[in-house]
Amino acid sequence: MTVVVTGAAGFIGRHLVASLAAQGHSVVGVDRHDSEGPAVQHIVADLLDADDVVDTALREATAVFHLAGCPGVRDQAPDVAHRRWRDNVLAAERVLAAVPLTTPLVVTSSSSVYGGATGRGCREDDPVRPRGGYAMSKVEVERRCLARLCAGGSVAIARPFTVAGEGQRSDMAFAQWIEAARAGLPLQVLGSGARTRDVTDVRDVVRALMMLGMTEGTGLVNIGTGRAHRLDTLAALVSEVTHAPAELRVVPADPDEAVHTRADTTRLERLTGFVPTTDLRALVARQYAAACEGMSTVAAR
Repeated sequence: MTVVVTGAAGFIGRHLVASLAAQGHSVVGVDRHDSEGPAVQHIVADLLDADDVVDTALREATAVFHLAGCPGVRDQAPDVAHRRWRDNVLAAERVLAAVPLTTPLVVTSSSSVYGGATGRGCREDDPVRPRGGYAMSKVEVERRCLARLCAGGSVAIARPFTVAGEGQRSDMAFAQWIEAARAGLPLQVLGSGARTRDVTDVRDVVRALMMLGMTEGTGLVNIGTGRAHRLDTLAALVSEVTHAPAELRVVPADPDEAVHTRADTTRLERLTGFVPTTDLRALVARQYAAACEGMSTVAAR
């Protein structure tokens, strides 16, 4: 089985590639950045550049996982609107056009399209209320995927909630808290410690994505635990695991930040028989150990 993963060098992409290869699949990774890994063919390419090798890989794959894109709710760079449209919307259009309608395709969207949870877990049939440019770009990606479904094509549109684990992007909360703890600095909490997040282990996100791809599940699917945790509790856990002073500092949150997030996992369970259950302490310990190992490797060079 030959599987293509776009965004193979990204946070979730690296974990997905490794898991697919470990299960014996022939994996083709596509990314603008090179990455390492056993039993994996890496194509360094931009999805929006004409490239026969990429087209052939997408056309001939047994299944395709599209994770490439411009991440980050908080990005305020002057060109961010252009990059979000190009790398999220136009790149998805390229993949949707190249992958045959009958090929199982899993496209990673974002829980940010909901605009936050209000009293219960967000359901896939809830109206989308995107807050800010990142979430709006993901809504546009989803619209194009739903058009593929209407045309009789196969596509699962995954909406992961907060994903954490080894290699988490540096702009995300756990990565920032671990870095601050290592430096002996206060851990900054956005908006209020009472804000909540549904935190999902990257390993479980990968498992869910793989199950959607291999079972040919289609339509919108949340990937989360269905449980919400206060930010001050999560930050205090990082402080405890890293043995850093538990000094938390509340700072203003960007208006695009959701106050609460929580997934309704009913559809994921129905399609895959699986619901993630995050062991937060073990997750933080793994991410902390990986961060320390990464710093040691850099220092040794």
